[in-house]
Amino acid sequence: QVQLVESGGGSVQAGGSLRLSCVASGYTYSSYCMGWFRQAPGKEREGIAAIDTDGGRSYADSVKGRFTISKDNAGNTMYLQMNSLKPEDTAMYYCASSIAPGCTGTWSQFSAGYGMDYWGKGTLVTISS
Repeated sequence: QVQLVESGGGSVQAGGSLRLSCVASGYTYSSYCMGWFRQAPGKEREGIAAIDTDGGRSYADSVKGRFTISKDNAGNTMYLQMNSLKPEDTAMYYCASSIAPGCTGTWSQFSAGYGMDYWGKGTLVTISS
């Protein structure tokens, strides 16, 4: 069975950095669209970064220039490097993957989680002032 497990969350001061990891078992990241999502307290879940089968990357405007998504195809691991963290980045962060052969649709569709078939249980990121 497919499992996605996030790690790397924690508590950090504003301006600091964290690197999240998502390890997949029973699944190969290289062939499919995948991404990172987050849900802040009292807010809707939103997509923050996506990476396509050709390596193309997309980001939410709120994190562009601060966050970087990457993947290790051979190791079935996806990463989210988060720099210049802000209190508003506080959220539960989730990784997700699609079985579709590539990312499709609009950013809003991705952000809503459409097309994502496998989800991790999340890792908590808390940014303090």
